[in-house]
Amino acid sequence: MVPAGLRAQGFLEQFSYEGLRLSGFGVEMGGVVSDRLTAEPSAALRVDYGVIAPRLRVLFGASYFRGEFNQEEISRFAQRLAQVVVDPTADFRINVGSIVWSQLGLDGDLQYLFPAKRVRTYLGLGIGVHVRDGDGAAIAGTFVEDALDTIAAGLNLSVGAEVALISHLAATVDLRGALTSELRLASARGGLMYRIPGPASR
Repeated sequence: MVPAGLRAQGFLEQFSYEGLRLSGFGVEMGGVVSDRLTAEPSAALRVDYGVIAPRLRVLFGASYFRGEFNQEEISRFAQRLAQVVVDPTADFRINVGSIVWSQLGLDGDLQYLFPAKRVRTYLGLGIGVHVRDGDGAAIAGTFVEDALDTIAAGLNLSVGAEVALISHLAATVDLRGALTSELRLASARGGLMYRIPGPASR
């Protein structure tokens, strides 16, 4: 029976920086839905930085989208404003209009690969940084706008596939969920990944 210490050592020995290198880059386009914003189109960039262990690759990404707060959120905000308005005639009307939240997301994932002949699927877990900017006529120049200008950390879960098309080029499908303190996101994107040839063996 192999001692637990030796098993742990053998597991750690599988991790190495030798497989880390710029292995590919891609562009994706799709859509994002969330619990507070309208569904919107979204673009993303992906950088494959090689494997840190057998079948475990490092992937970096950046994505952007711009969505309006949904009607439920806008109605709740208008109701809260109405509660602090003093009007004996009660004939006032509050028109909040649209409030927009833009987000730039930066991700780092570890993805476990399930390679096949032409199709490679993956399941990944990672962390992200979400830089957000709020905008709207009703909140412009107020502390509400400042409160929506945030930087938040989040957890990512990804699943997807790459299908080899021609030499060094693959079609990609990426399904991704992100959880932050302010927003829950789900995205579906498709695109192309260019594979950078590896160093020639000696």
